[in-house]
Amino acid sequence: MASRGAKRPRKMDLEVYEAELGRLQAELVAFQEWVRTTGQRVVVLFEGRDAAGKGSAIKRITEYLNPRVARIAALPAPTGRERTQWYFQRYVAHLPAAGEIVLFDRSWYNRAGVERVMGFCSDDQYHLFLEQAPVFERMLVDDGVILRKYWFSVSDVEQERRFRSRAKDPMRQWKLSPMDLESITRWEDYSEAKDVMMAATSTAWAPWHVVESEDKRRSRINVMHHLLTSIPHEPMTPEVPRIPERPAPRGYERPPQSEQNYVPDHAATLLATVKGDRS
Repeated sequence: MASRGAKRPRKMDLEVYEAELGRLQAELVAFQEWVRTTGQRVVVLFEGRDAAGKGSAIKRITEYLNPRVARIAALPAPTGRERTQWYFQRYVAHLPAAGEIVLFDRSWYNRAGVERVMGFCSDDQYHLFLEQAPVFERMLVDDGVILRKYWFSVSDVEQERRFRSRAKDPMRQWKLSPMDLESITRWEDYSEAKDVMMAATSTAWAPWHVVESEDKRRSRINVMHHLLTSIPHEPMTPEVPRIPERPAPRGYERPPQSEQNYVPDHAATLLATVKGDRS
C-alpha cells in the first residue's frame, strides 16, 4: 500500500486502457460461456478500503455479461434474525449453482474488517471467524467451487481525495456514508485488521491477491487480466441462433396509436432546442 506523501502513479493512457478493456471484456464473455457450458461455479470476492475502486472494477467486469450467469452479491447489514444465525449462513444462500459466477461486493470478510474495527462483533466472534474462514473456504474449494479473493489497496491520501471528489459530485454522493468516513480517522485500525486477516486467511487453497489501486484504470485492467489468466479455461462462444426470414403480412391491423399512452418525446424537444440555438 502506498504511504502518505507517495507520488501518485501516472494514470494509464486512456487510449491504451480502452483498447485493453474492450479486449478483456470480450474474453470475459467467452469465459462466461465456458462457465455456463461446463457447469463451473465461480466465486470472486472484492474487498479493500472504502473508495479503493472495488465497485468500478465489478462494473467493468460485468458490463457485457449475462446477468442470469454472472450476478453481483452486495449484502446489506444483517437483520436481527440473521445475527442469530451461523455467521456464514446468509452468504451461503448467494453461492453459485452450476454454470454461474457470483461477484461479492464485500463478503464474509466484513467480520474481519468493519465489524472488528467498529466493535460490531465480540472478540470471541472475531477470533472464531478467523478460525472458521479458511475451513469454510476449503469446503468450497474441495466441492469444486473456483474461488478468487482480491484486496484493493489505496493510500490514505488517494482515499481522501476520492472522498472529497464524491462529496462534490451529485451523481456519486450516495456512495458516501458516515461509516465510510470512519475509515479516515481509523486508518491504522483498519490497516492492522487487514494485516491480521490476511495472515490468518491467505491459504494455499484460497490466497489473497492484492490489487494496487492508486490508478483505477490500471487496477481494473490488472484484476480482469488476473482473473482470466488464473483460471484455466477454454474460451467459448455461444451458439448464435439463425435469424428467420419475416413472413409475409397476413392482413392484421394494429389499433390506432391514439388509443395508447406514449411516453412524451423529450428527446425531440431537446433536438429542436439545439437546432434553434444554432440557427
